[in-house]
Amino acid sequence: MQRAAQTISPEDIRRRIGIIADDSMRGRDTPSPELDKVAEYIGREYRRLGLKPGGDRGTFIQRYSLDRLQVVAESSVAFVHGGADVTFSYGTDFVFVDNSFDSGDYAGDLVLLSGPLGGTLAGDSTSLAGKMLIANRPRNRGEFQRVLAWKPQGVVFVGTAPDSVWRRNVERSTRPQLRDPSRPVGPPVVLAVRAVSLQPVLARLGQDLSVAQNATTLEAKPLTGAQLHLHARIRAVERNSAPNVVAILEGSDPTLKNEYVVFSAHMDHVGVAGPRGTGGCRARGADSICNGADDDGSGTVAVVEIAEAFAGMNPRPKRSIIFLNVSGEEKGLWGSEYFSDHPAAPISGIVADLNIDMIGRNWKDTIVAIGKEHSDLGATLNRVGAAHPELNMRPIDDIWPDENFYFRSDHYNFARKGVPILFFFSGTHPDYHQVSDSPDKIDAEKESRVARLIFYLGVEVANGAERPKWNPDSYKRIVSGN
Repeated sequence: MQRAAQTISPEDIRRRIGIIADDSMRGRDTPSPELDKVAEYIGREYRRLGLKPGGDRGTFIQRYSLDRLQVVAESSVAFVHGGADVTFSYGTDFVFVDNSFDSGDYAGDLVLLSGPLGGTLAGDSTSLAGKMLIANRPRNRGEFQRVLAWKPQGVVFVGTAPDSVWRRNVERSTRPQLRDPSRPVGPPVVLAVRAVSLQPVLARLGQDLSVAQNATTLEAKPLTGAQLHLHARIRAVERNSAPNVVAILEGSDPTLKNEYVVFSAHMDHVGVAGPRGTGGCRARGADSICNGADDDGSGTVAVVEIAEAFAGMNPRPKRSIIFLNVSGEEKGLWGSEYFSDHPAAPISGIVADLNIDMIGRNWKDTIVAIGKEHSDLGATLNRVGAAHPELNMRPIDDIWPDENFYFRSDHYNFARKGVPILFFFSGTHPDYHQVSDSPDKIDAEKESRVARLIFYLGVEVANGAERPKWNPDSYKRIVSGN
């Protein structure tokens, strides 16, 4: 095992990051020809290592559809009927938050949700199905997913942005945009209505918007007799797709080989900076390419390096291993959500996801493992770290809980399906989402030690007599949504 770990070398890491974060890859935007080139390169590496393809039609590539659509603003309008007959105009009063809907008419009884969406809901959430919900904006992706799980007909988030920001939001919403492939097309339709437009309507219905916004407990208040009717119009302007890369190493145990450990990382970045920046990335002088060497060239290469180490093991681990490089993370965790819905193995057979994002910078001897407290993977990692002092790499707990990183990378799409996870992350830095996130700044020696630690952890999980177990309270909150 130690000999296999030694194949994870600073030289290989430096070379591979130099390939995928080169200027010629133009920031690996989703979708782009350059992202496809990176996927093909990774697939060739997995083929060279003798791994089994886990993608479409016997290949290493799994593709998901990406359409570019445009809201037809002049034909989209909303009406409130019953107790307060009001018309909301697109752009002036409301915008669509996303484009995951078909042209059509949508209607439902209005329900006002007061308080934070992450709170404990008083009453039965099944009563919200088919309704039009008015709610505070979610603070993170987990809260947004929770609202969608209630199966409403529509969701009205309260828009509190100042005029200048609102105008930018309107401009952005009316440009052709990629459709999020992770969202089912159809209800709920999600829109933002300006607070200044919504407050008079709620006042006529006997409610105070500011009171609802500032409430400390989550409560659903039906607005009896009031309905929201929405004419939503959208048109497709482009058809496209994007890749994931999937490779499998079959386990050696006749029974346990039907269970899988996943190593994941996102191979996309934010592309080339436009006049206003892409994903926050802005051009500096003549440099407009957002290389993404650390984000997440470092994680992408780590997964390939770990795959090479596993491919050299004899005997192979008992459980099977999936090496997964996804795209669309920067757009909204698209590729990992698609894979979690269309996995290369039954999701019930995936025992852990070890996700790697931005491990090539910052501290020399410390790596943050987000999610340690949510399952016994945390204790296993501590044990593995202590067993390998030669790595001089100490795994620590999440030191940025207020940043909600647990919900912001690809592991979350496994966690929400009930798969225990750990997320390895060295934190952000001034080059995050900038043209200066370049290969020359990667600490390849440090990354090689992090990747070896994750490799040793993967071996421990793959050979363990028991599959990892959730902390029951964490399972209730993250998986069950209680």
